[in-house]
Amino acid sequence: MRSILPLAALVLIPVGVSATPAPLHAQHAVDLAGIVAGTYEGDVVADTRGGSQSGVVITVKRVAKNLVEISCDYPRVPTVQIALTAASDAIIAARPGNGFLIERAKDPRRLDLSIDGVTLIVHKR
Repeated sequence: MRSILPLAALVLIPVGVSATPAPLHAQHAVDLAGIVAGTYEGDVVADTRGGSQSGVVITVKRVAKNLVEISCDYPRVPTVQIALTAASDAIIAARPGNGFLIERAKDPRRLDLSIDGVTLIVHKR
Protein backbone atom coordinates (compact mmCIF):
# COMPACT_ATOMS: atom_id res chain seq x y z
CA MET A 1 0.00 0.00 0.00
CA ARG A 2 1.16 3.42 -0.85
CA SER A 3 1.51 6.02 1.89
CA ILE A 4 -0.33 9.27 1.38
CA LEU A 5 1.24 12.33 2.95
CA PRO A 6 -1.07 14.75 4.67
CA LEU A 7 -1.65 17.98 2.75
CA ALA A 8 0.09 20.00 5.48
CA ALA A 9 3.31 18.10 4.80
CA LEU A 10 3.33 19.41 1.23
CA VAL A 11 3.41 23.06 2.28
CA LEU A 12 6.96 24.27 1.90
CA ILE A 13 8.41 27.20 3.79
CA PRO A 14 11.40 28.83 2.03
CA VAL A 15 14.68 28.74 3.94
CA GLY A 16 15.14 31.84 6.12
CA VAL A 17 11.43 32.66 6.24
CA SER A 18 9.64 32.30 9.52
CA ALA A 19 6.24 30.72 9.71
CA THR A 20 5.37 33.14 12.52
CA PRO A 21 3.47 36.23 11.38
CA ALA A 22 5.26 39.57 11.52
CA PRO A 23 4.39 41.85 14.44
CA LEU A 24 1.39 44.10 13.90
CA HIS A 25 3.53 47.25 13.59
CA ALA A 26 5.53 45.62 10.79
CA GLN A 27 2.39 44.57 8.92
CA HIS A 28 0.96 48.07 8.69
CA ALA A 29 2.87 51.01 7.28
CA VAL A 30 3.24 54.12 9.39
CA ASP A 31 0.62 56.84 8.90
CA LEU A 32 2.69 59.80 7.71
CA ALA A 33 -0.26 62.18 8.12
CA GLY A 34 -0.33 61.44 11.84
CA ILE A 35 3.40 62.17 12.13
CA VAL A 36 3.27 65.58 10.42
CA ALA A 37 -0.06 66.86 11.78
CA GLY A 38 0.20 69.97 13.89
CA THR A 39 0.76 73.73 13.86
CA TYR A 40 3.80 75.24 12.18
CA GLU A 41 5.13 78.78 12.18
CA GLY A 42 7.64 80.41 9.86
CA ASP A 43 8.15 82.56 6.81
CA VAL A 44 7.06 83.03 3.24
CA VAL A 45 10.46 83.04 1.53
CA ALA A 46 9.19 83.51 -2.03
CA ASP A 47 5.89 84.49 -3.63
CA THR A 48 5.47 84.80 -7.40
CA ARG A 49 2.77 87.44 -6.84
CA GLY A 50 4.00 89.19 -3.71
CA GLY A 51 6.78 89.66 -1.21
CA SER A 52 8.11 87.66 1.67
CA GLN A 53 6.38 87.66 5.03
CA SER A 54 7.37 86.54 8.52
CA GLY A 55 5.26 84.95 11.25
CA VAL A 56 3.03 82.85 8.99
CA VAL A 57 1.06 80.05 10.70
CA ILE A 58 0.35 76.78 8.88
CA THR A 59 -2.04 74.12 10.17
CA VAL A 60 -1.51 70.57 8.96
CA LYS A 61 -4.54 68.40 9.69
CA ARG A 62 -4.74 64.64 9.19
CA VAL A 63 -7.61 63.82 6.82
CA ALA A 64 -6.88 60.13 6.21
CA LYS A 65 -3.92 57.79 6.23
CA ASN A 66 -1.08 59.60 4.44
CA LEU A 67 -3.37 62.51 3.50
CA VAL A 68 -3.24 65.97 5.07
CA GLU A 69 -5.11 69.24 4.66
CA ILE A 70 -2.96 72.35 4.84
CA SER A 71 -4.41 75.74 5.73
CA CYS A 72 -2.59 79.00 6.29
CA ASP A 73 -3.22 82.45 7.73
CA TYR A 74 -1.38 84.01 4.75
CA PRO A 75 -4.20 84.84 2.30
CA ARG A 76 -2.23 83.88 -0.81
CA VAL A 77 -1.99 80.23 0.27
CA PRO A 78 -5.20 78.32 -0.49
CA THR A 79 -6.30 75.38 1.65
CA VAL A 80 -5.13 72.20 -0.09
CA GLN A 81 -5.00 68.48 0.51
CA ILE A 82 -1.69 66.72 -0.10
CA ALA A 83 -1.10 62.97 -0.25
CA LEU A 84 2.18 61.98 1.41
CA THR A 85 4.78 59.32 0.84
CA ALA A 86 8.14 58.43 2.36
CA ALA A 87 11.38 58.60 0.39
CA SER A 88 14.55 57.61 2.25
CA ASP A 89 14.54 59.78 5.40
CA ALA A 90 12.05 62.30 4.03
CA ILE A 91 8.29 62.77 3.93
CA ILE A 92 7.27 64.26 0.60
CA ALA A 93 4.21 64.96 -1.54
CA ALA A 94 3.10 61.76 -3.26
CA ARG A 95 1.93 63.59 -6.39
CA PRO A 96 3.22 66.57 -8.35
CA GLY A 97 1.55 69.94 -7.92
CA ASN A 98 2.34 71.11 -4.41
CA GLY A 99 5.71 70.74 -2.74
CA PHE A 100 5.94 69.17 0.72
CA LEU A 101 9.23 68.19 2.36
CA ILE A 102 10.24 67.14 5.85
CA GLU A 103 13.77 65.76 6.13
CA ARG A 104 13.47 63.63 9.25
CA ALA A 105 17.20 62.95 9.62
CA LYS A 106 18.19 66.60 9.16
CA ASP A 107 15.47 68.52 11.06
CA PRO A 108 12.17 66.67 11.69
CA ARG A 109 10.45 69.89 12.87
CA ARG A 110 11.11 71.81 9.62
CA LEU A 111 8.53 71.75 6.81
CA ASP A 112 9.24 73.21 3.37
CA LEU A 113 6.09 73.93 1.38
CA SER A 114 5.38 75.24 -2.10
CA ILE A 115 1.71 75.94 -2.82
CA ASP A 116 0.33 78.04 -5.68
CA GLY A 117 3.57 79.93 -6.28
CA VAL A 118 4.24 80.56 -2.58
CA THR A 119 7.27 78.95 -0.92
CA LEU A 120 7.29 78.67 2.86
CA ILE A 121 9.75 77.40 5.44
CA VAL A 122 8.02 76.66 8.74
CA HIS A 123 8.81 74.83 11.97
CA LYS A 124 6.52 72.73 14.14
CA ARG A 125 5.53 74.40 17.41
